[in-house]
Amino acid sequence: MPELPEVETYRRFLHELAVEETVAAFEVKDRHVLATDEQVLRTALVGRRITGTSRLGKNCFLHLSDGHVLVLHFGMTGDVGAYRDEADAPRFTRVALHLGSGLRLAFIDPRKFGRIRLAESVEAYQQAKKLGPDALAITTKQLHTALSRRKSLLKPALLDQHLTAGLGNWIVDEVLFQARIHPERVAATLTEAEFSSLHAAIQLVLRTAIKHEANYRTFPASFLIHAREWDDSATPGTDAHRFCPRHRDTEIVKTYVGGRATYTCPICQPEI
Repeated sequence: MPELPEVETYRRFLHELAVEETVAAFEVKDRHVLATDEQVLRTALVGRRITGTSRLGKNCFLHLSDGHVLVLHFGMTGDVGAYRDEADAPRFTRVALHLGSGLRLAFIDPRKFGRIRLAESVEAYQQAKKLGPDALAITTKQLHTALSRRKSLLKPALLDQHLTAGLGNWIVDEVLFQARIHPERVAATLTEAEFSSLHAAIQLVLRTAIKHEANYRTFPASFLIHAREWDDSATPGTDAHRFCPRHRDTEIVKTYVGGRATYTCPICQPEI
């Protein structure tokens, strides 16, 4: 599933190819991914210049010259691509933006859970969807304010997009591992020091994932995700990936928190 790091990678790809280009045509191959009427989208897009891009959580935005934004949400299997000739269109291309340069931008979605819609602005979309601050931009103070009075378990709280936008399941596990906090802690019980550690871990995990273009196989060996994916790329030819990178004789434990698969180190993340 495309998470914040993947979507940021998509945004950078689109920014490089699309900004200052004019939309020459709006081609719909499958209406299922449209959350705004096709003709409304075509009228809003064709002839408009793409002036910039941005991202909020798992949502990517193309900014249009009239002030509106095209919102891309990638669902479970969404992706983007580029091509010039129809014969080269990526498989499962559902929508294509034809640019004035002749390039076509593809919205790719095998399972068709992604959505494309028009919004007045990023702020209007954020308000309508009741999304919290972007996880990469949230401050320690905002995180403290959002969590300090919540009686819910910490992991489900962090997954709540109303609290902060962009934290998915594996990311929250990684953040809590790096911060050395158990996922079943009640959010309101965190200390000031733990809030600081939590915020620092969010920044570390997201920036590392973006730097590596969301390719977890190239993440540092100190990251929990290698155990989560049972991937030995960080420690080739061994089973070290199954164990805590800090406590190499302690195997990572899989449980379920809030119905979600959860990976923890029983030494680094003690239950309190």
